[in-house]
Amino acid sequence: MTLGPVMLDLVGLELSAEEREMLRHPRVGGVILFSRNYASPAQLQQLVDEIHALREPRLLVAVDHEGGRVQRFRHAFTALPPARSYGRVYDRDRRRGRHLAELGGWLMASELRAVGVDFSFAPVLDLDYGVSEVIGDRAFHRDAEAVGDLAQAYMAGMKRAGMAATGKHFPGHGAVAPDSHIDLPVDERPLVDIEADDLRPFERLIHAGLAGVMPAHVVYAAVDPRPAGFSAHWLKYILRGRLDFQGVIFSDDLSMRGAHVMGDIVARGEAALAAGCDMVLVCNHPQDAARLLDGLDEHDDPVSHLRLARLHARHPLPREALLASDELRQAVAALQPLHDHETLELEV
Repeated sequence: MTLGPVMLDLVGLELSAEEREMLRHPRVGGVILFSRNYASPAQLQQLVDEIHALREPRLLVAVDHEGGRVQRFRHAFTALPPARSYGRVYDRDRRRGRHLAELGGWLMASELRAVGVDFSFAPVLDLDYGVSEVIGDRAFHRDAEAVGDLAQAYMAGMKRAGMAATGKHFPGHGAVAPDSHIDLPVDERPLVDIEADDLRPFERLIHAGLAGVMPAHVVYAAVDPRPAGFSAHWLKYILRGRLDFQGVIFSDDLSMRGAHVMGDIVARGEAALAAGCDMVLVCNHPQDAARLLDGLDEHDDPVSHLRLARLHARHPLPREALLASDELRQAVAALQPLHDHETLELEV
């Protein structure tokens, strides 16, 4: 059995009989975890092990674990700073900013790998234009060069921990105020402006070996009337063609309001896959997930299968060994000042 093109979520801390059956469906390829799926490292490790044991090749297990506002596992995990903290350091000392970003990527990935999670949907490559609350300090910086510099360091840290990186939200969510979770944002800028700024971090990380990309549920009206995640122009012509991206394209959650313009859940899934996505996400709506699995046409793409298989993470350091390591203690100590802007001013 190969990995299917659908990533689902779970209701609670343990797999139910219904979820076990659903995850064995041939169109399923992965699971995304949320805070409701976490109680302790031991519980999480057991849950991930059970998911991995269901199938061969094993299902991918992912999470949104960026740091700051978006960190699904908190108790017994290190509190990670938001990406913008690295940008503040970078403004004063570029070398130190890159070093801390690399440590942040390594720490995030090492703690997740130690409990079996394959990858986090990170880093955020959006630019912080100061208008998007849903992005805000999740972005490293406003400047495209700074975002590329810091994100590449962060990705290098993830790779050192055995985890592939997924950049989001292509081609850039930071210039629109509405939140695509509850609205359909429209970015009116011409393509030349998006190319001059927002695309640059994606292009840089693609050249550095970026393994995954997640497009935005945003309409870039001067380019295509469809949201980017449903646009063959964005995904096939620009991302695959012009930027030569060879990794996995994930849809953002098809349950978000920004995706509803494409029709019901089956129509959304079909449209995202037809546009060029390798895997589509359905979160927080189990009935929609079941309908998508039942209604989705067969998508047997050997190239997609190979791309997805490359996201299986490598060689985790056991949690006990990680917690006892000097490298972990040093990384936590180095990043701690980023939580306190006053301390940050003194340190840098």
